[in-house]
Amino acid sequence: MNDAQVILVDKNDIQIGLAGKTAAHEKGLLHRAVSVFILNASGEWLLQKRASSKYHSGGLWSNTCCTHPLPGEPAIEAANRRLFEEMGLQCDLKELFSFTYFEKMENGLIENELDHVFLGVTDNIPILNYTEAEDFKYLSFADLKTDIKTNSSGYTVWFRKIFQSVQDSLK
Repeated sequence: MNDAQVILVDKNDIQIGLAGKTAAHEKGLLHRAVSVFILNASGEWLLQKRASSKYHSGGLWSNTCCTHPLPGEPAIEAANRRLFEEMGLQCDLKELFSFTYFEKMENGLIENELDHVFLGVTDNIPILNYTEAEDFKYLSFADLKTDIKTNSSGYTVWFRKIFQSVQDSLK
C-alpha cells in the first residue's frame, strides 16, 4: 500500500492530524476521503471496476473514482485530481453531501472515513489508468439497483452504502 499521508479528522471534519495511509487503515483512524460519481447526459452512472491489484476491494465495481485528499488539498481538488488520474476525465463537479462509515475490510484493514461525495456530468469516454481501474461500464439507476440486489458482493461496501443517497440527491 502506498504510505501517503491521509488527513485525520474528528466527526465534524475538523483536521486533527495526519497519519500514514497504512497506519490509518490498520488502526481504523477516522480520515477524510472523496468519492466521485459521474453520470452521462442520458442519466446513466459511470462505474469503474477496481484493479484486482488494489490493496482492498480489488476487482469490485464501484463509483467512478475515490481517493484521500493530500495534506492541505481541498476535497474538490482531490476529486478533480483523482477523476483525471484514474479515469482520464475532467468535468465540473459539485459536492452533494458527506457521510461517515466504518467497515472492516476483507484483508483486516479498517475503513473509517468521512467521505465527501461529488457529482459530475460528462459524455466523454474514460481513458483508464489500469493500475487503478481495469474496466468501466454505464448503467441506468434501475439496472444498477437490480444488480446490487442480485450481486451485492460484486460491489464495494461504500458504494452499496451510498448509491441510493446519491440518487435521492438528484431528485
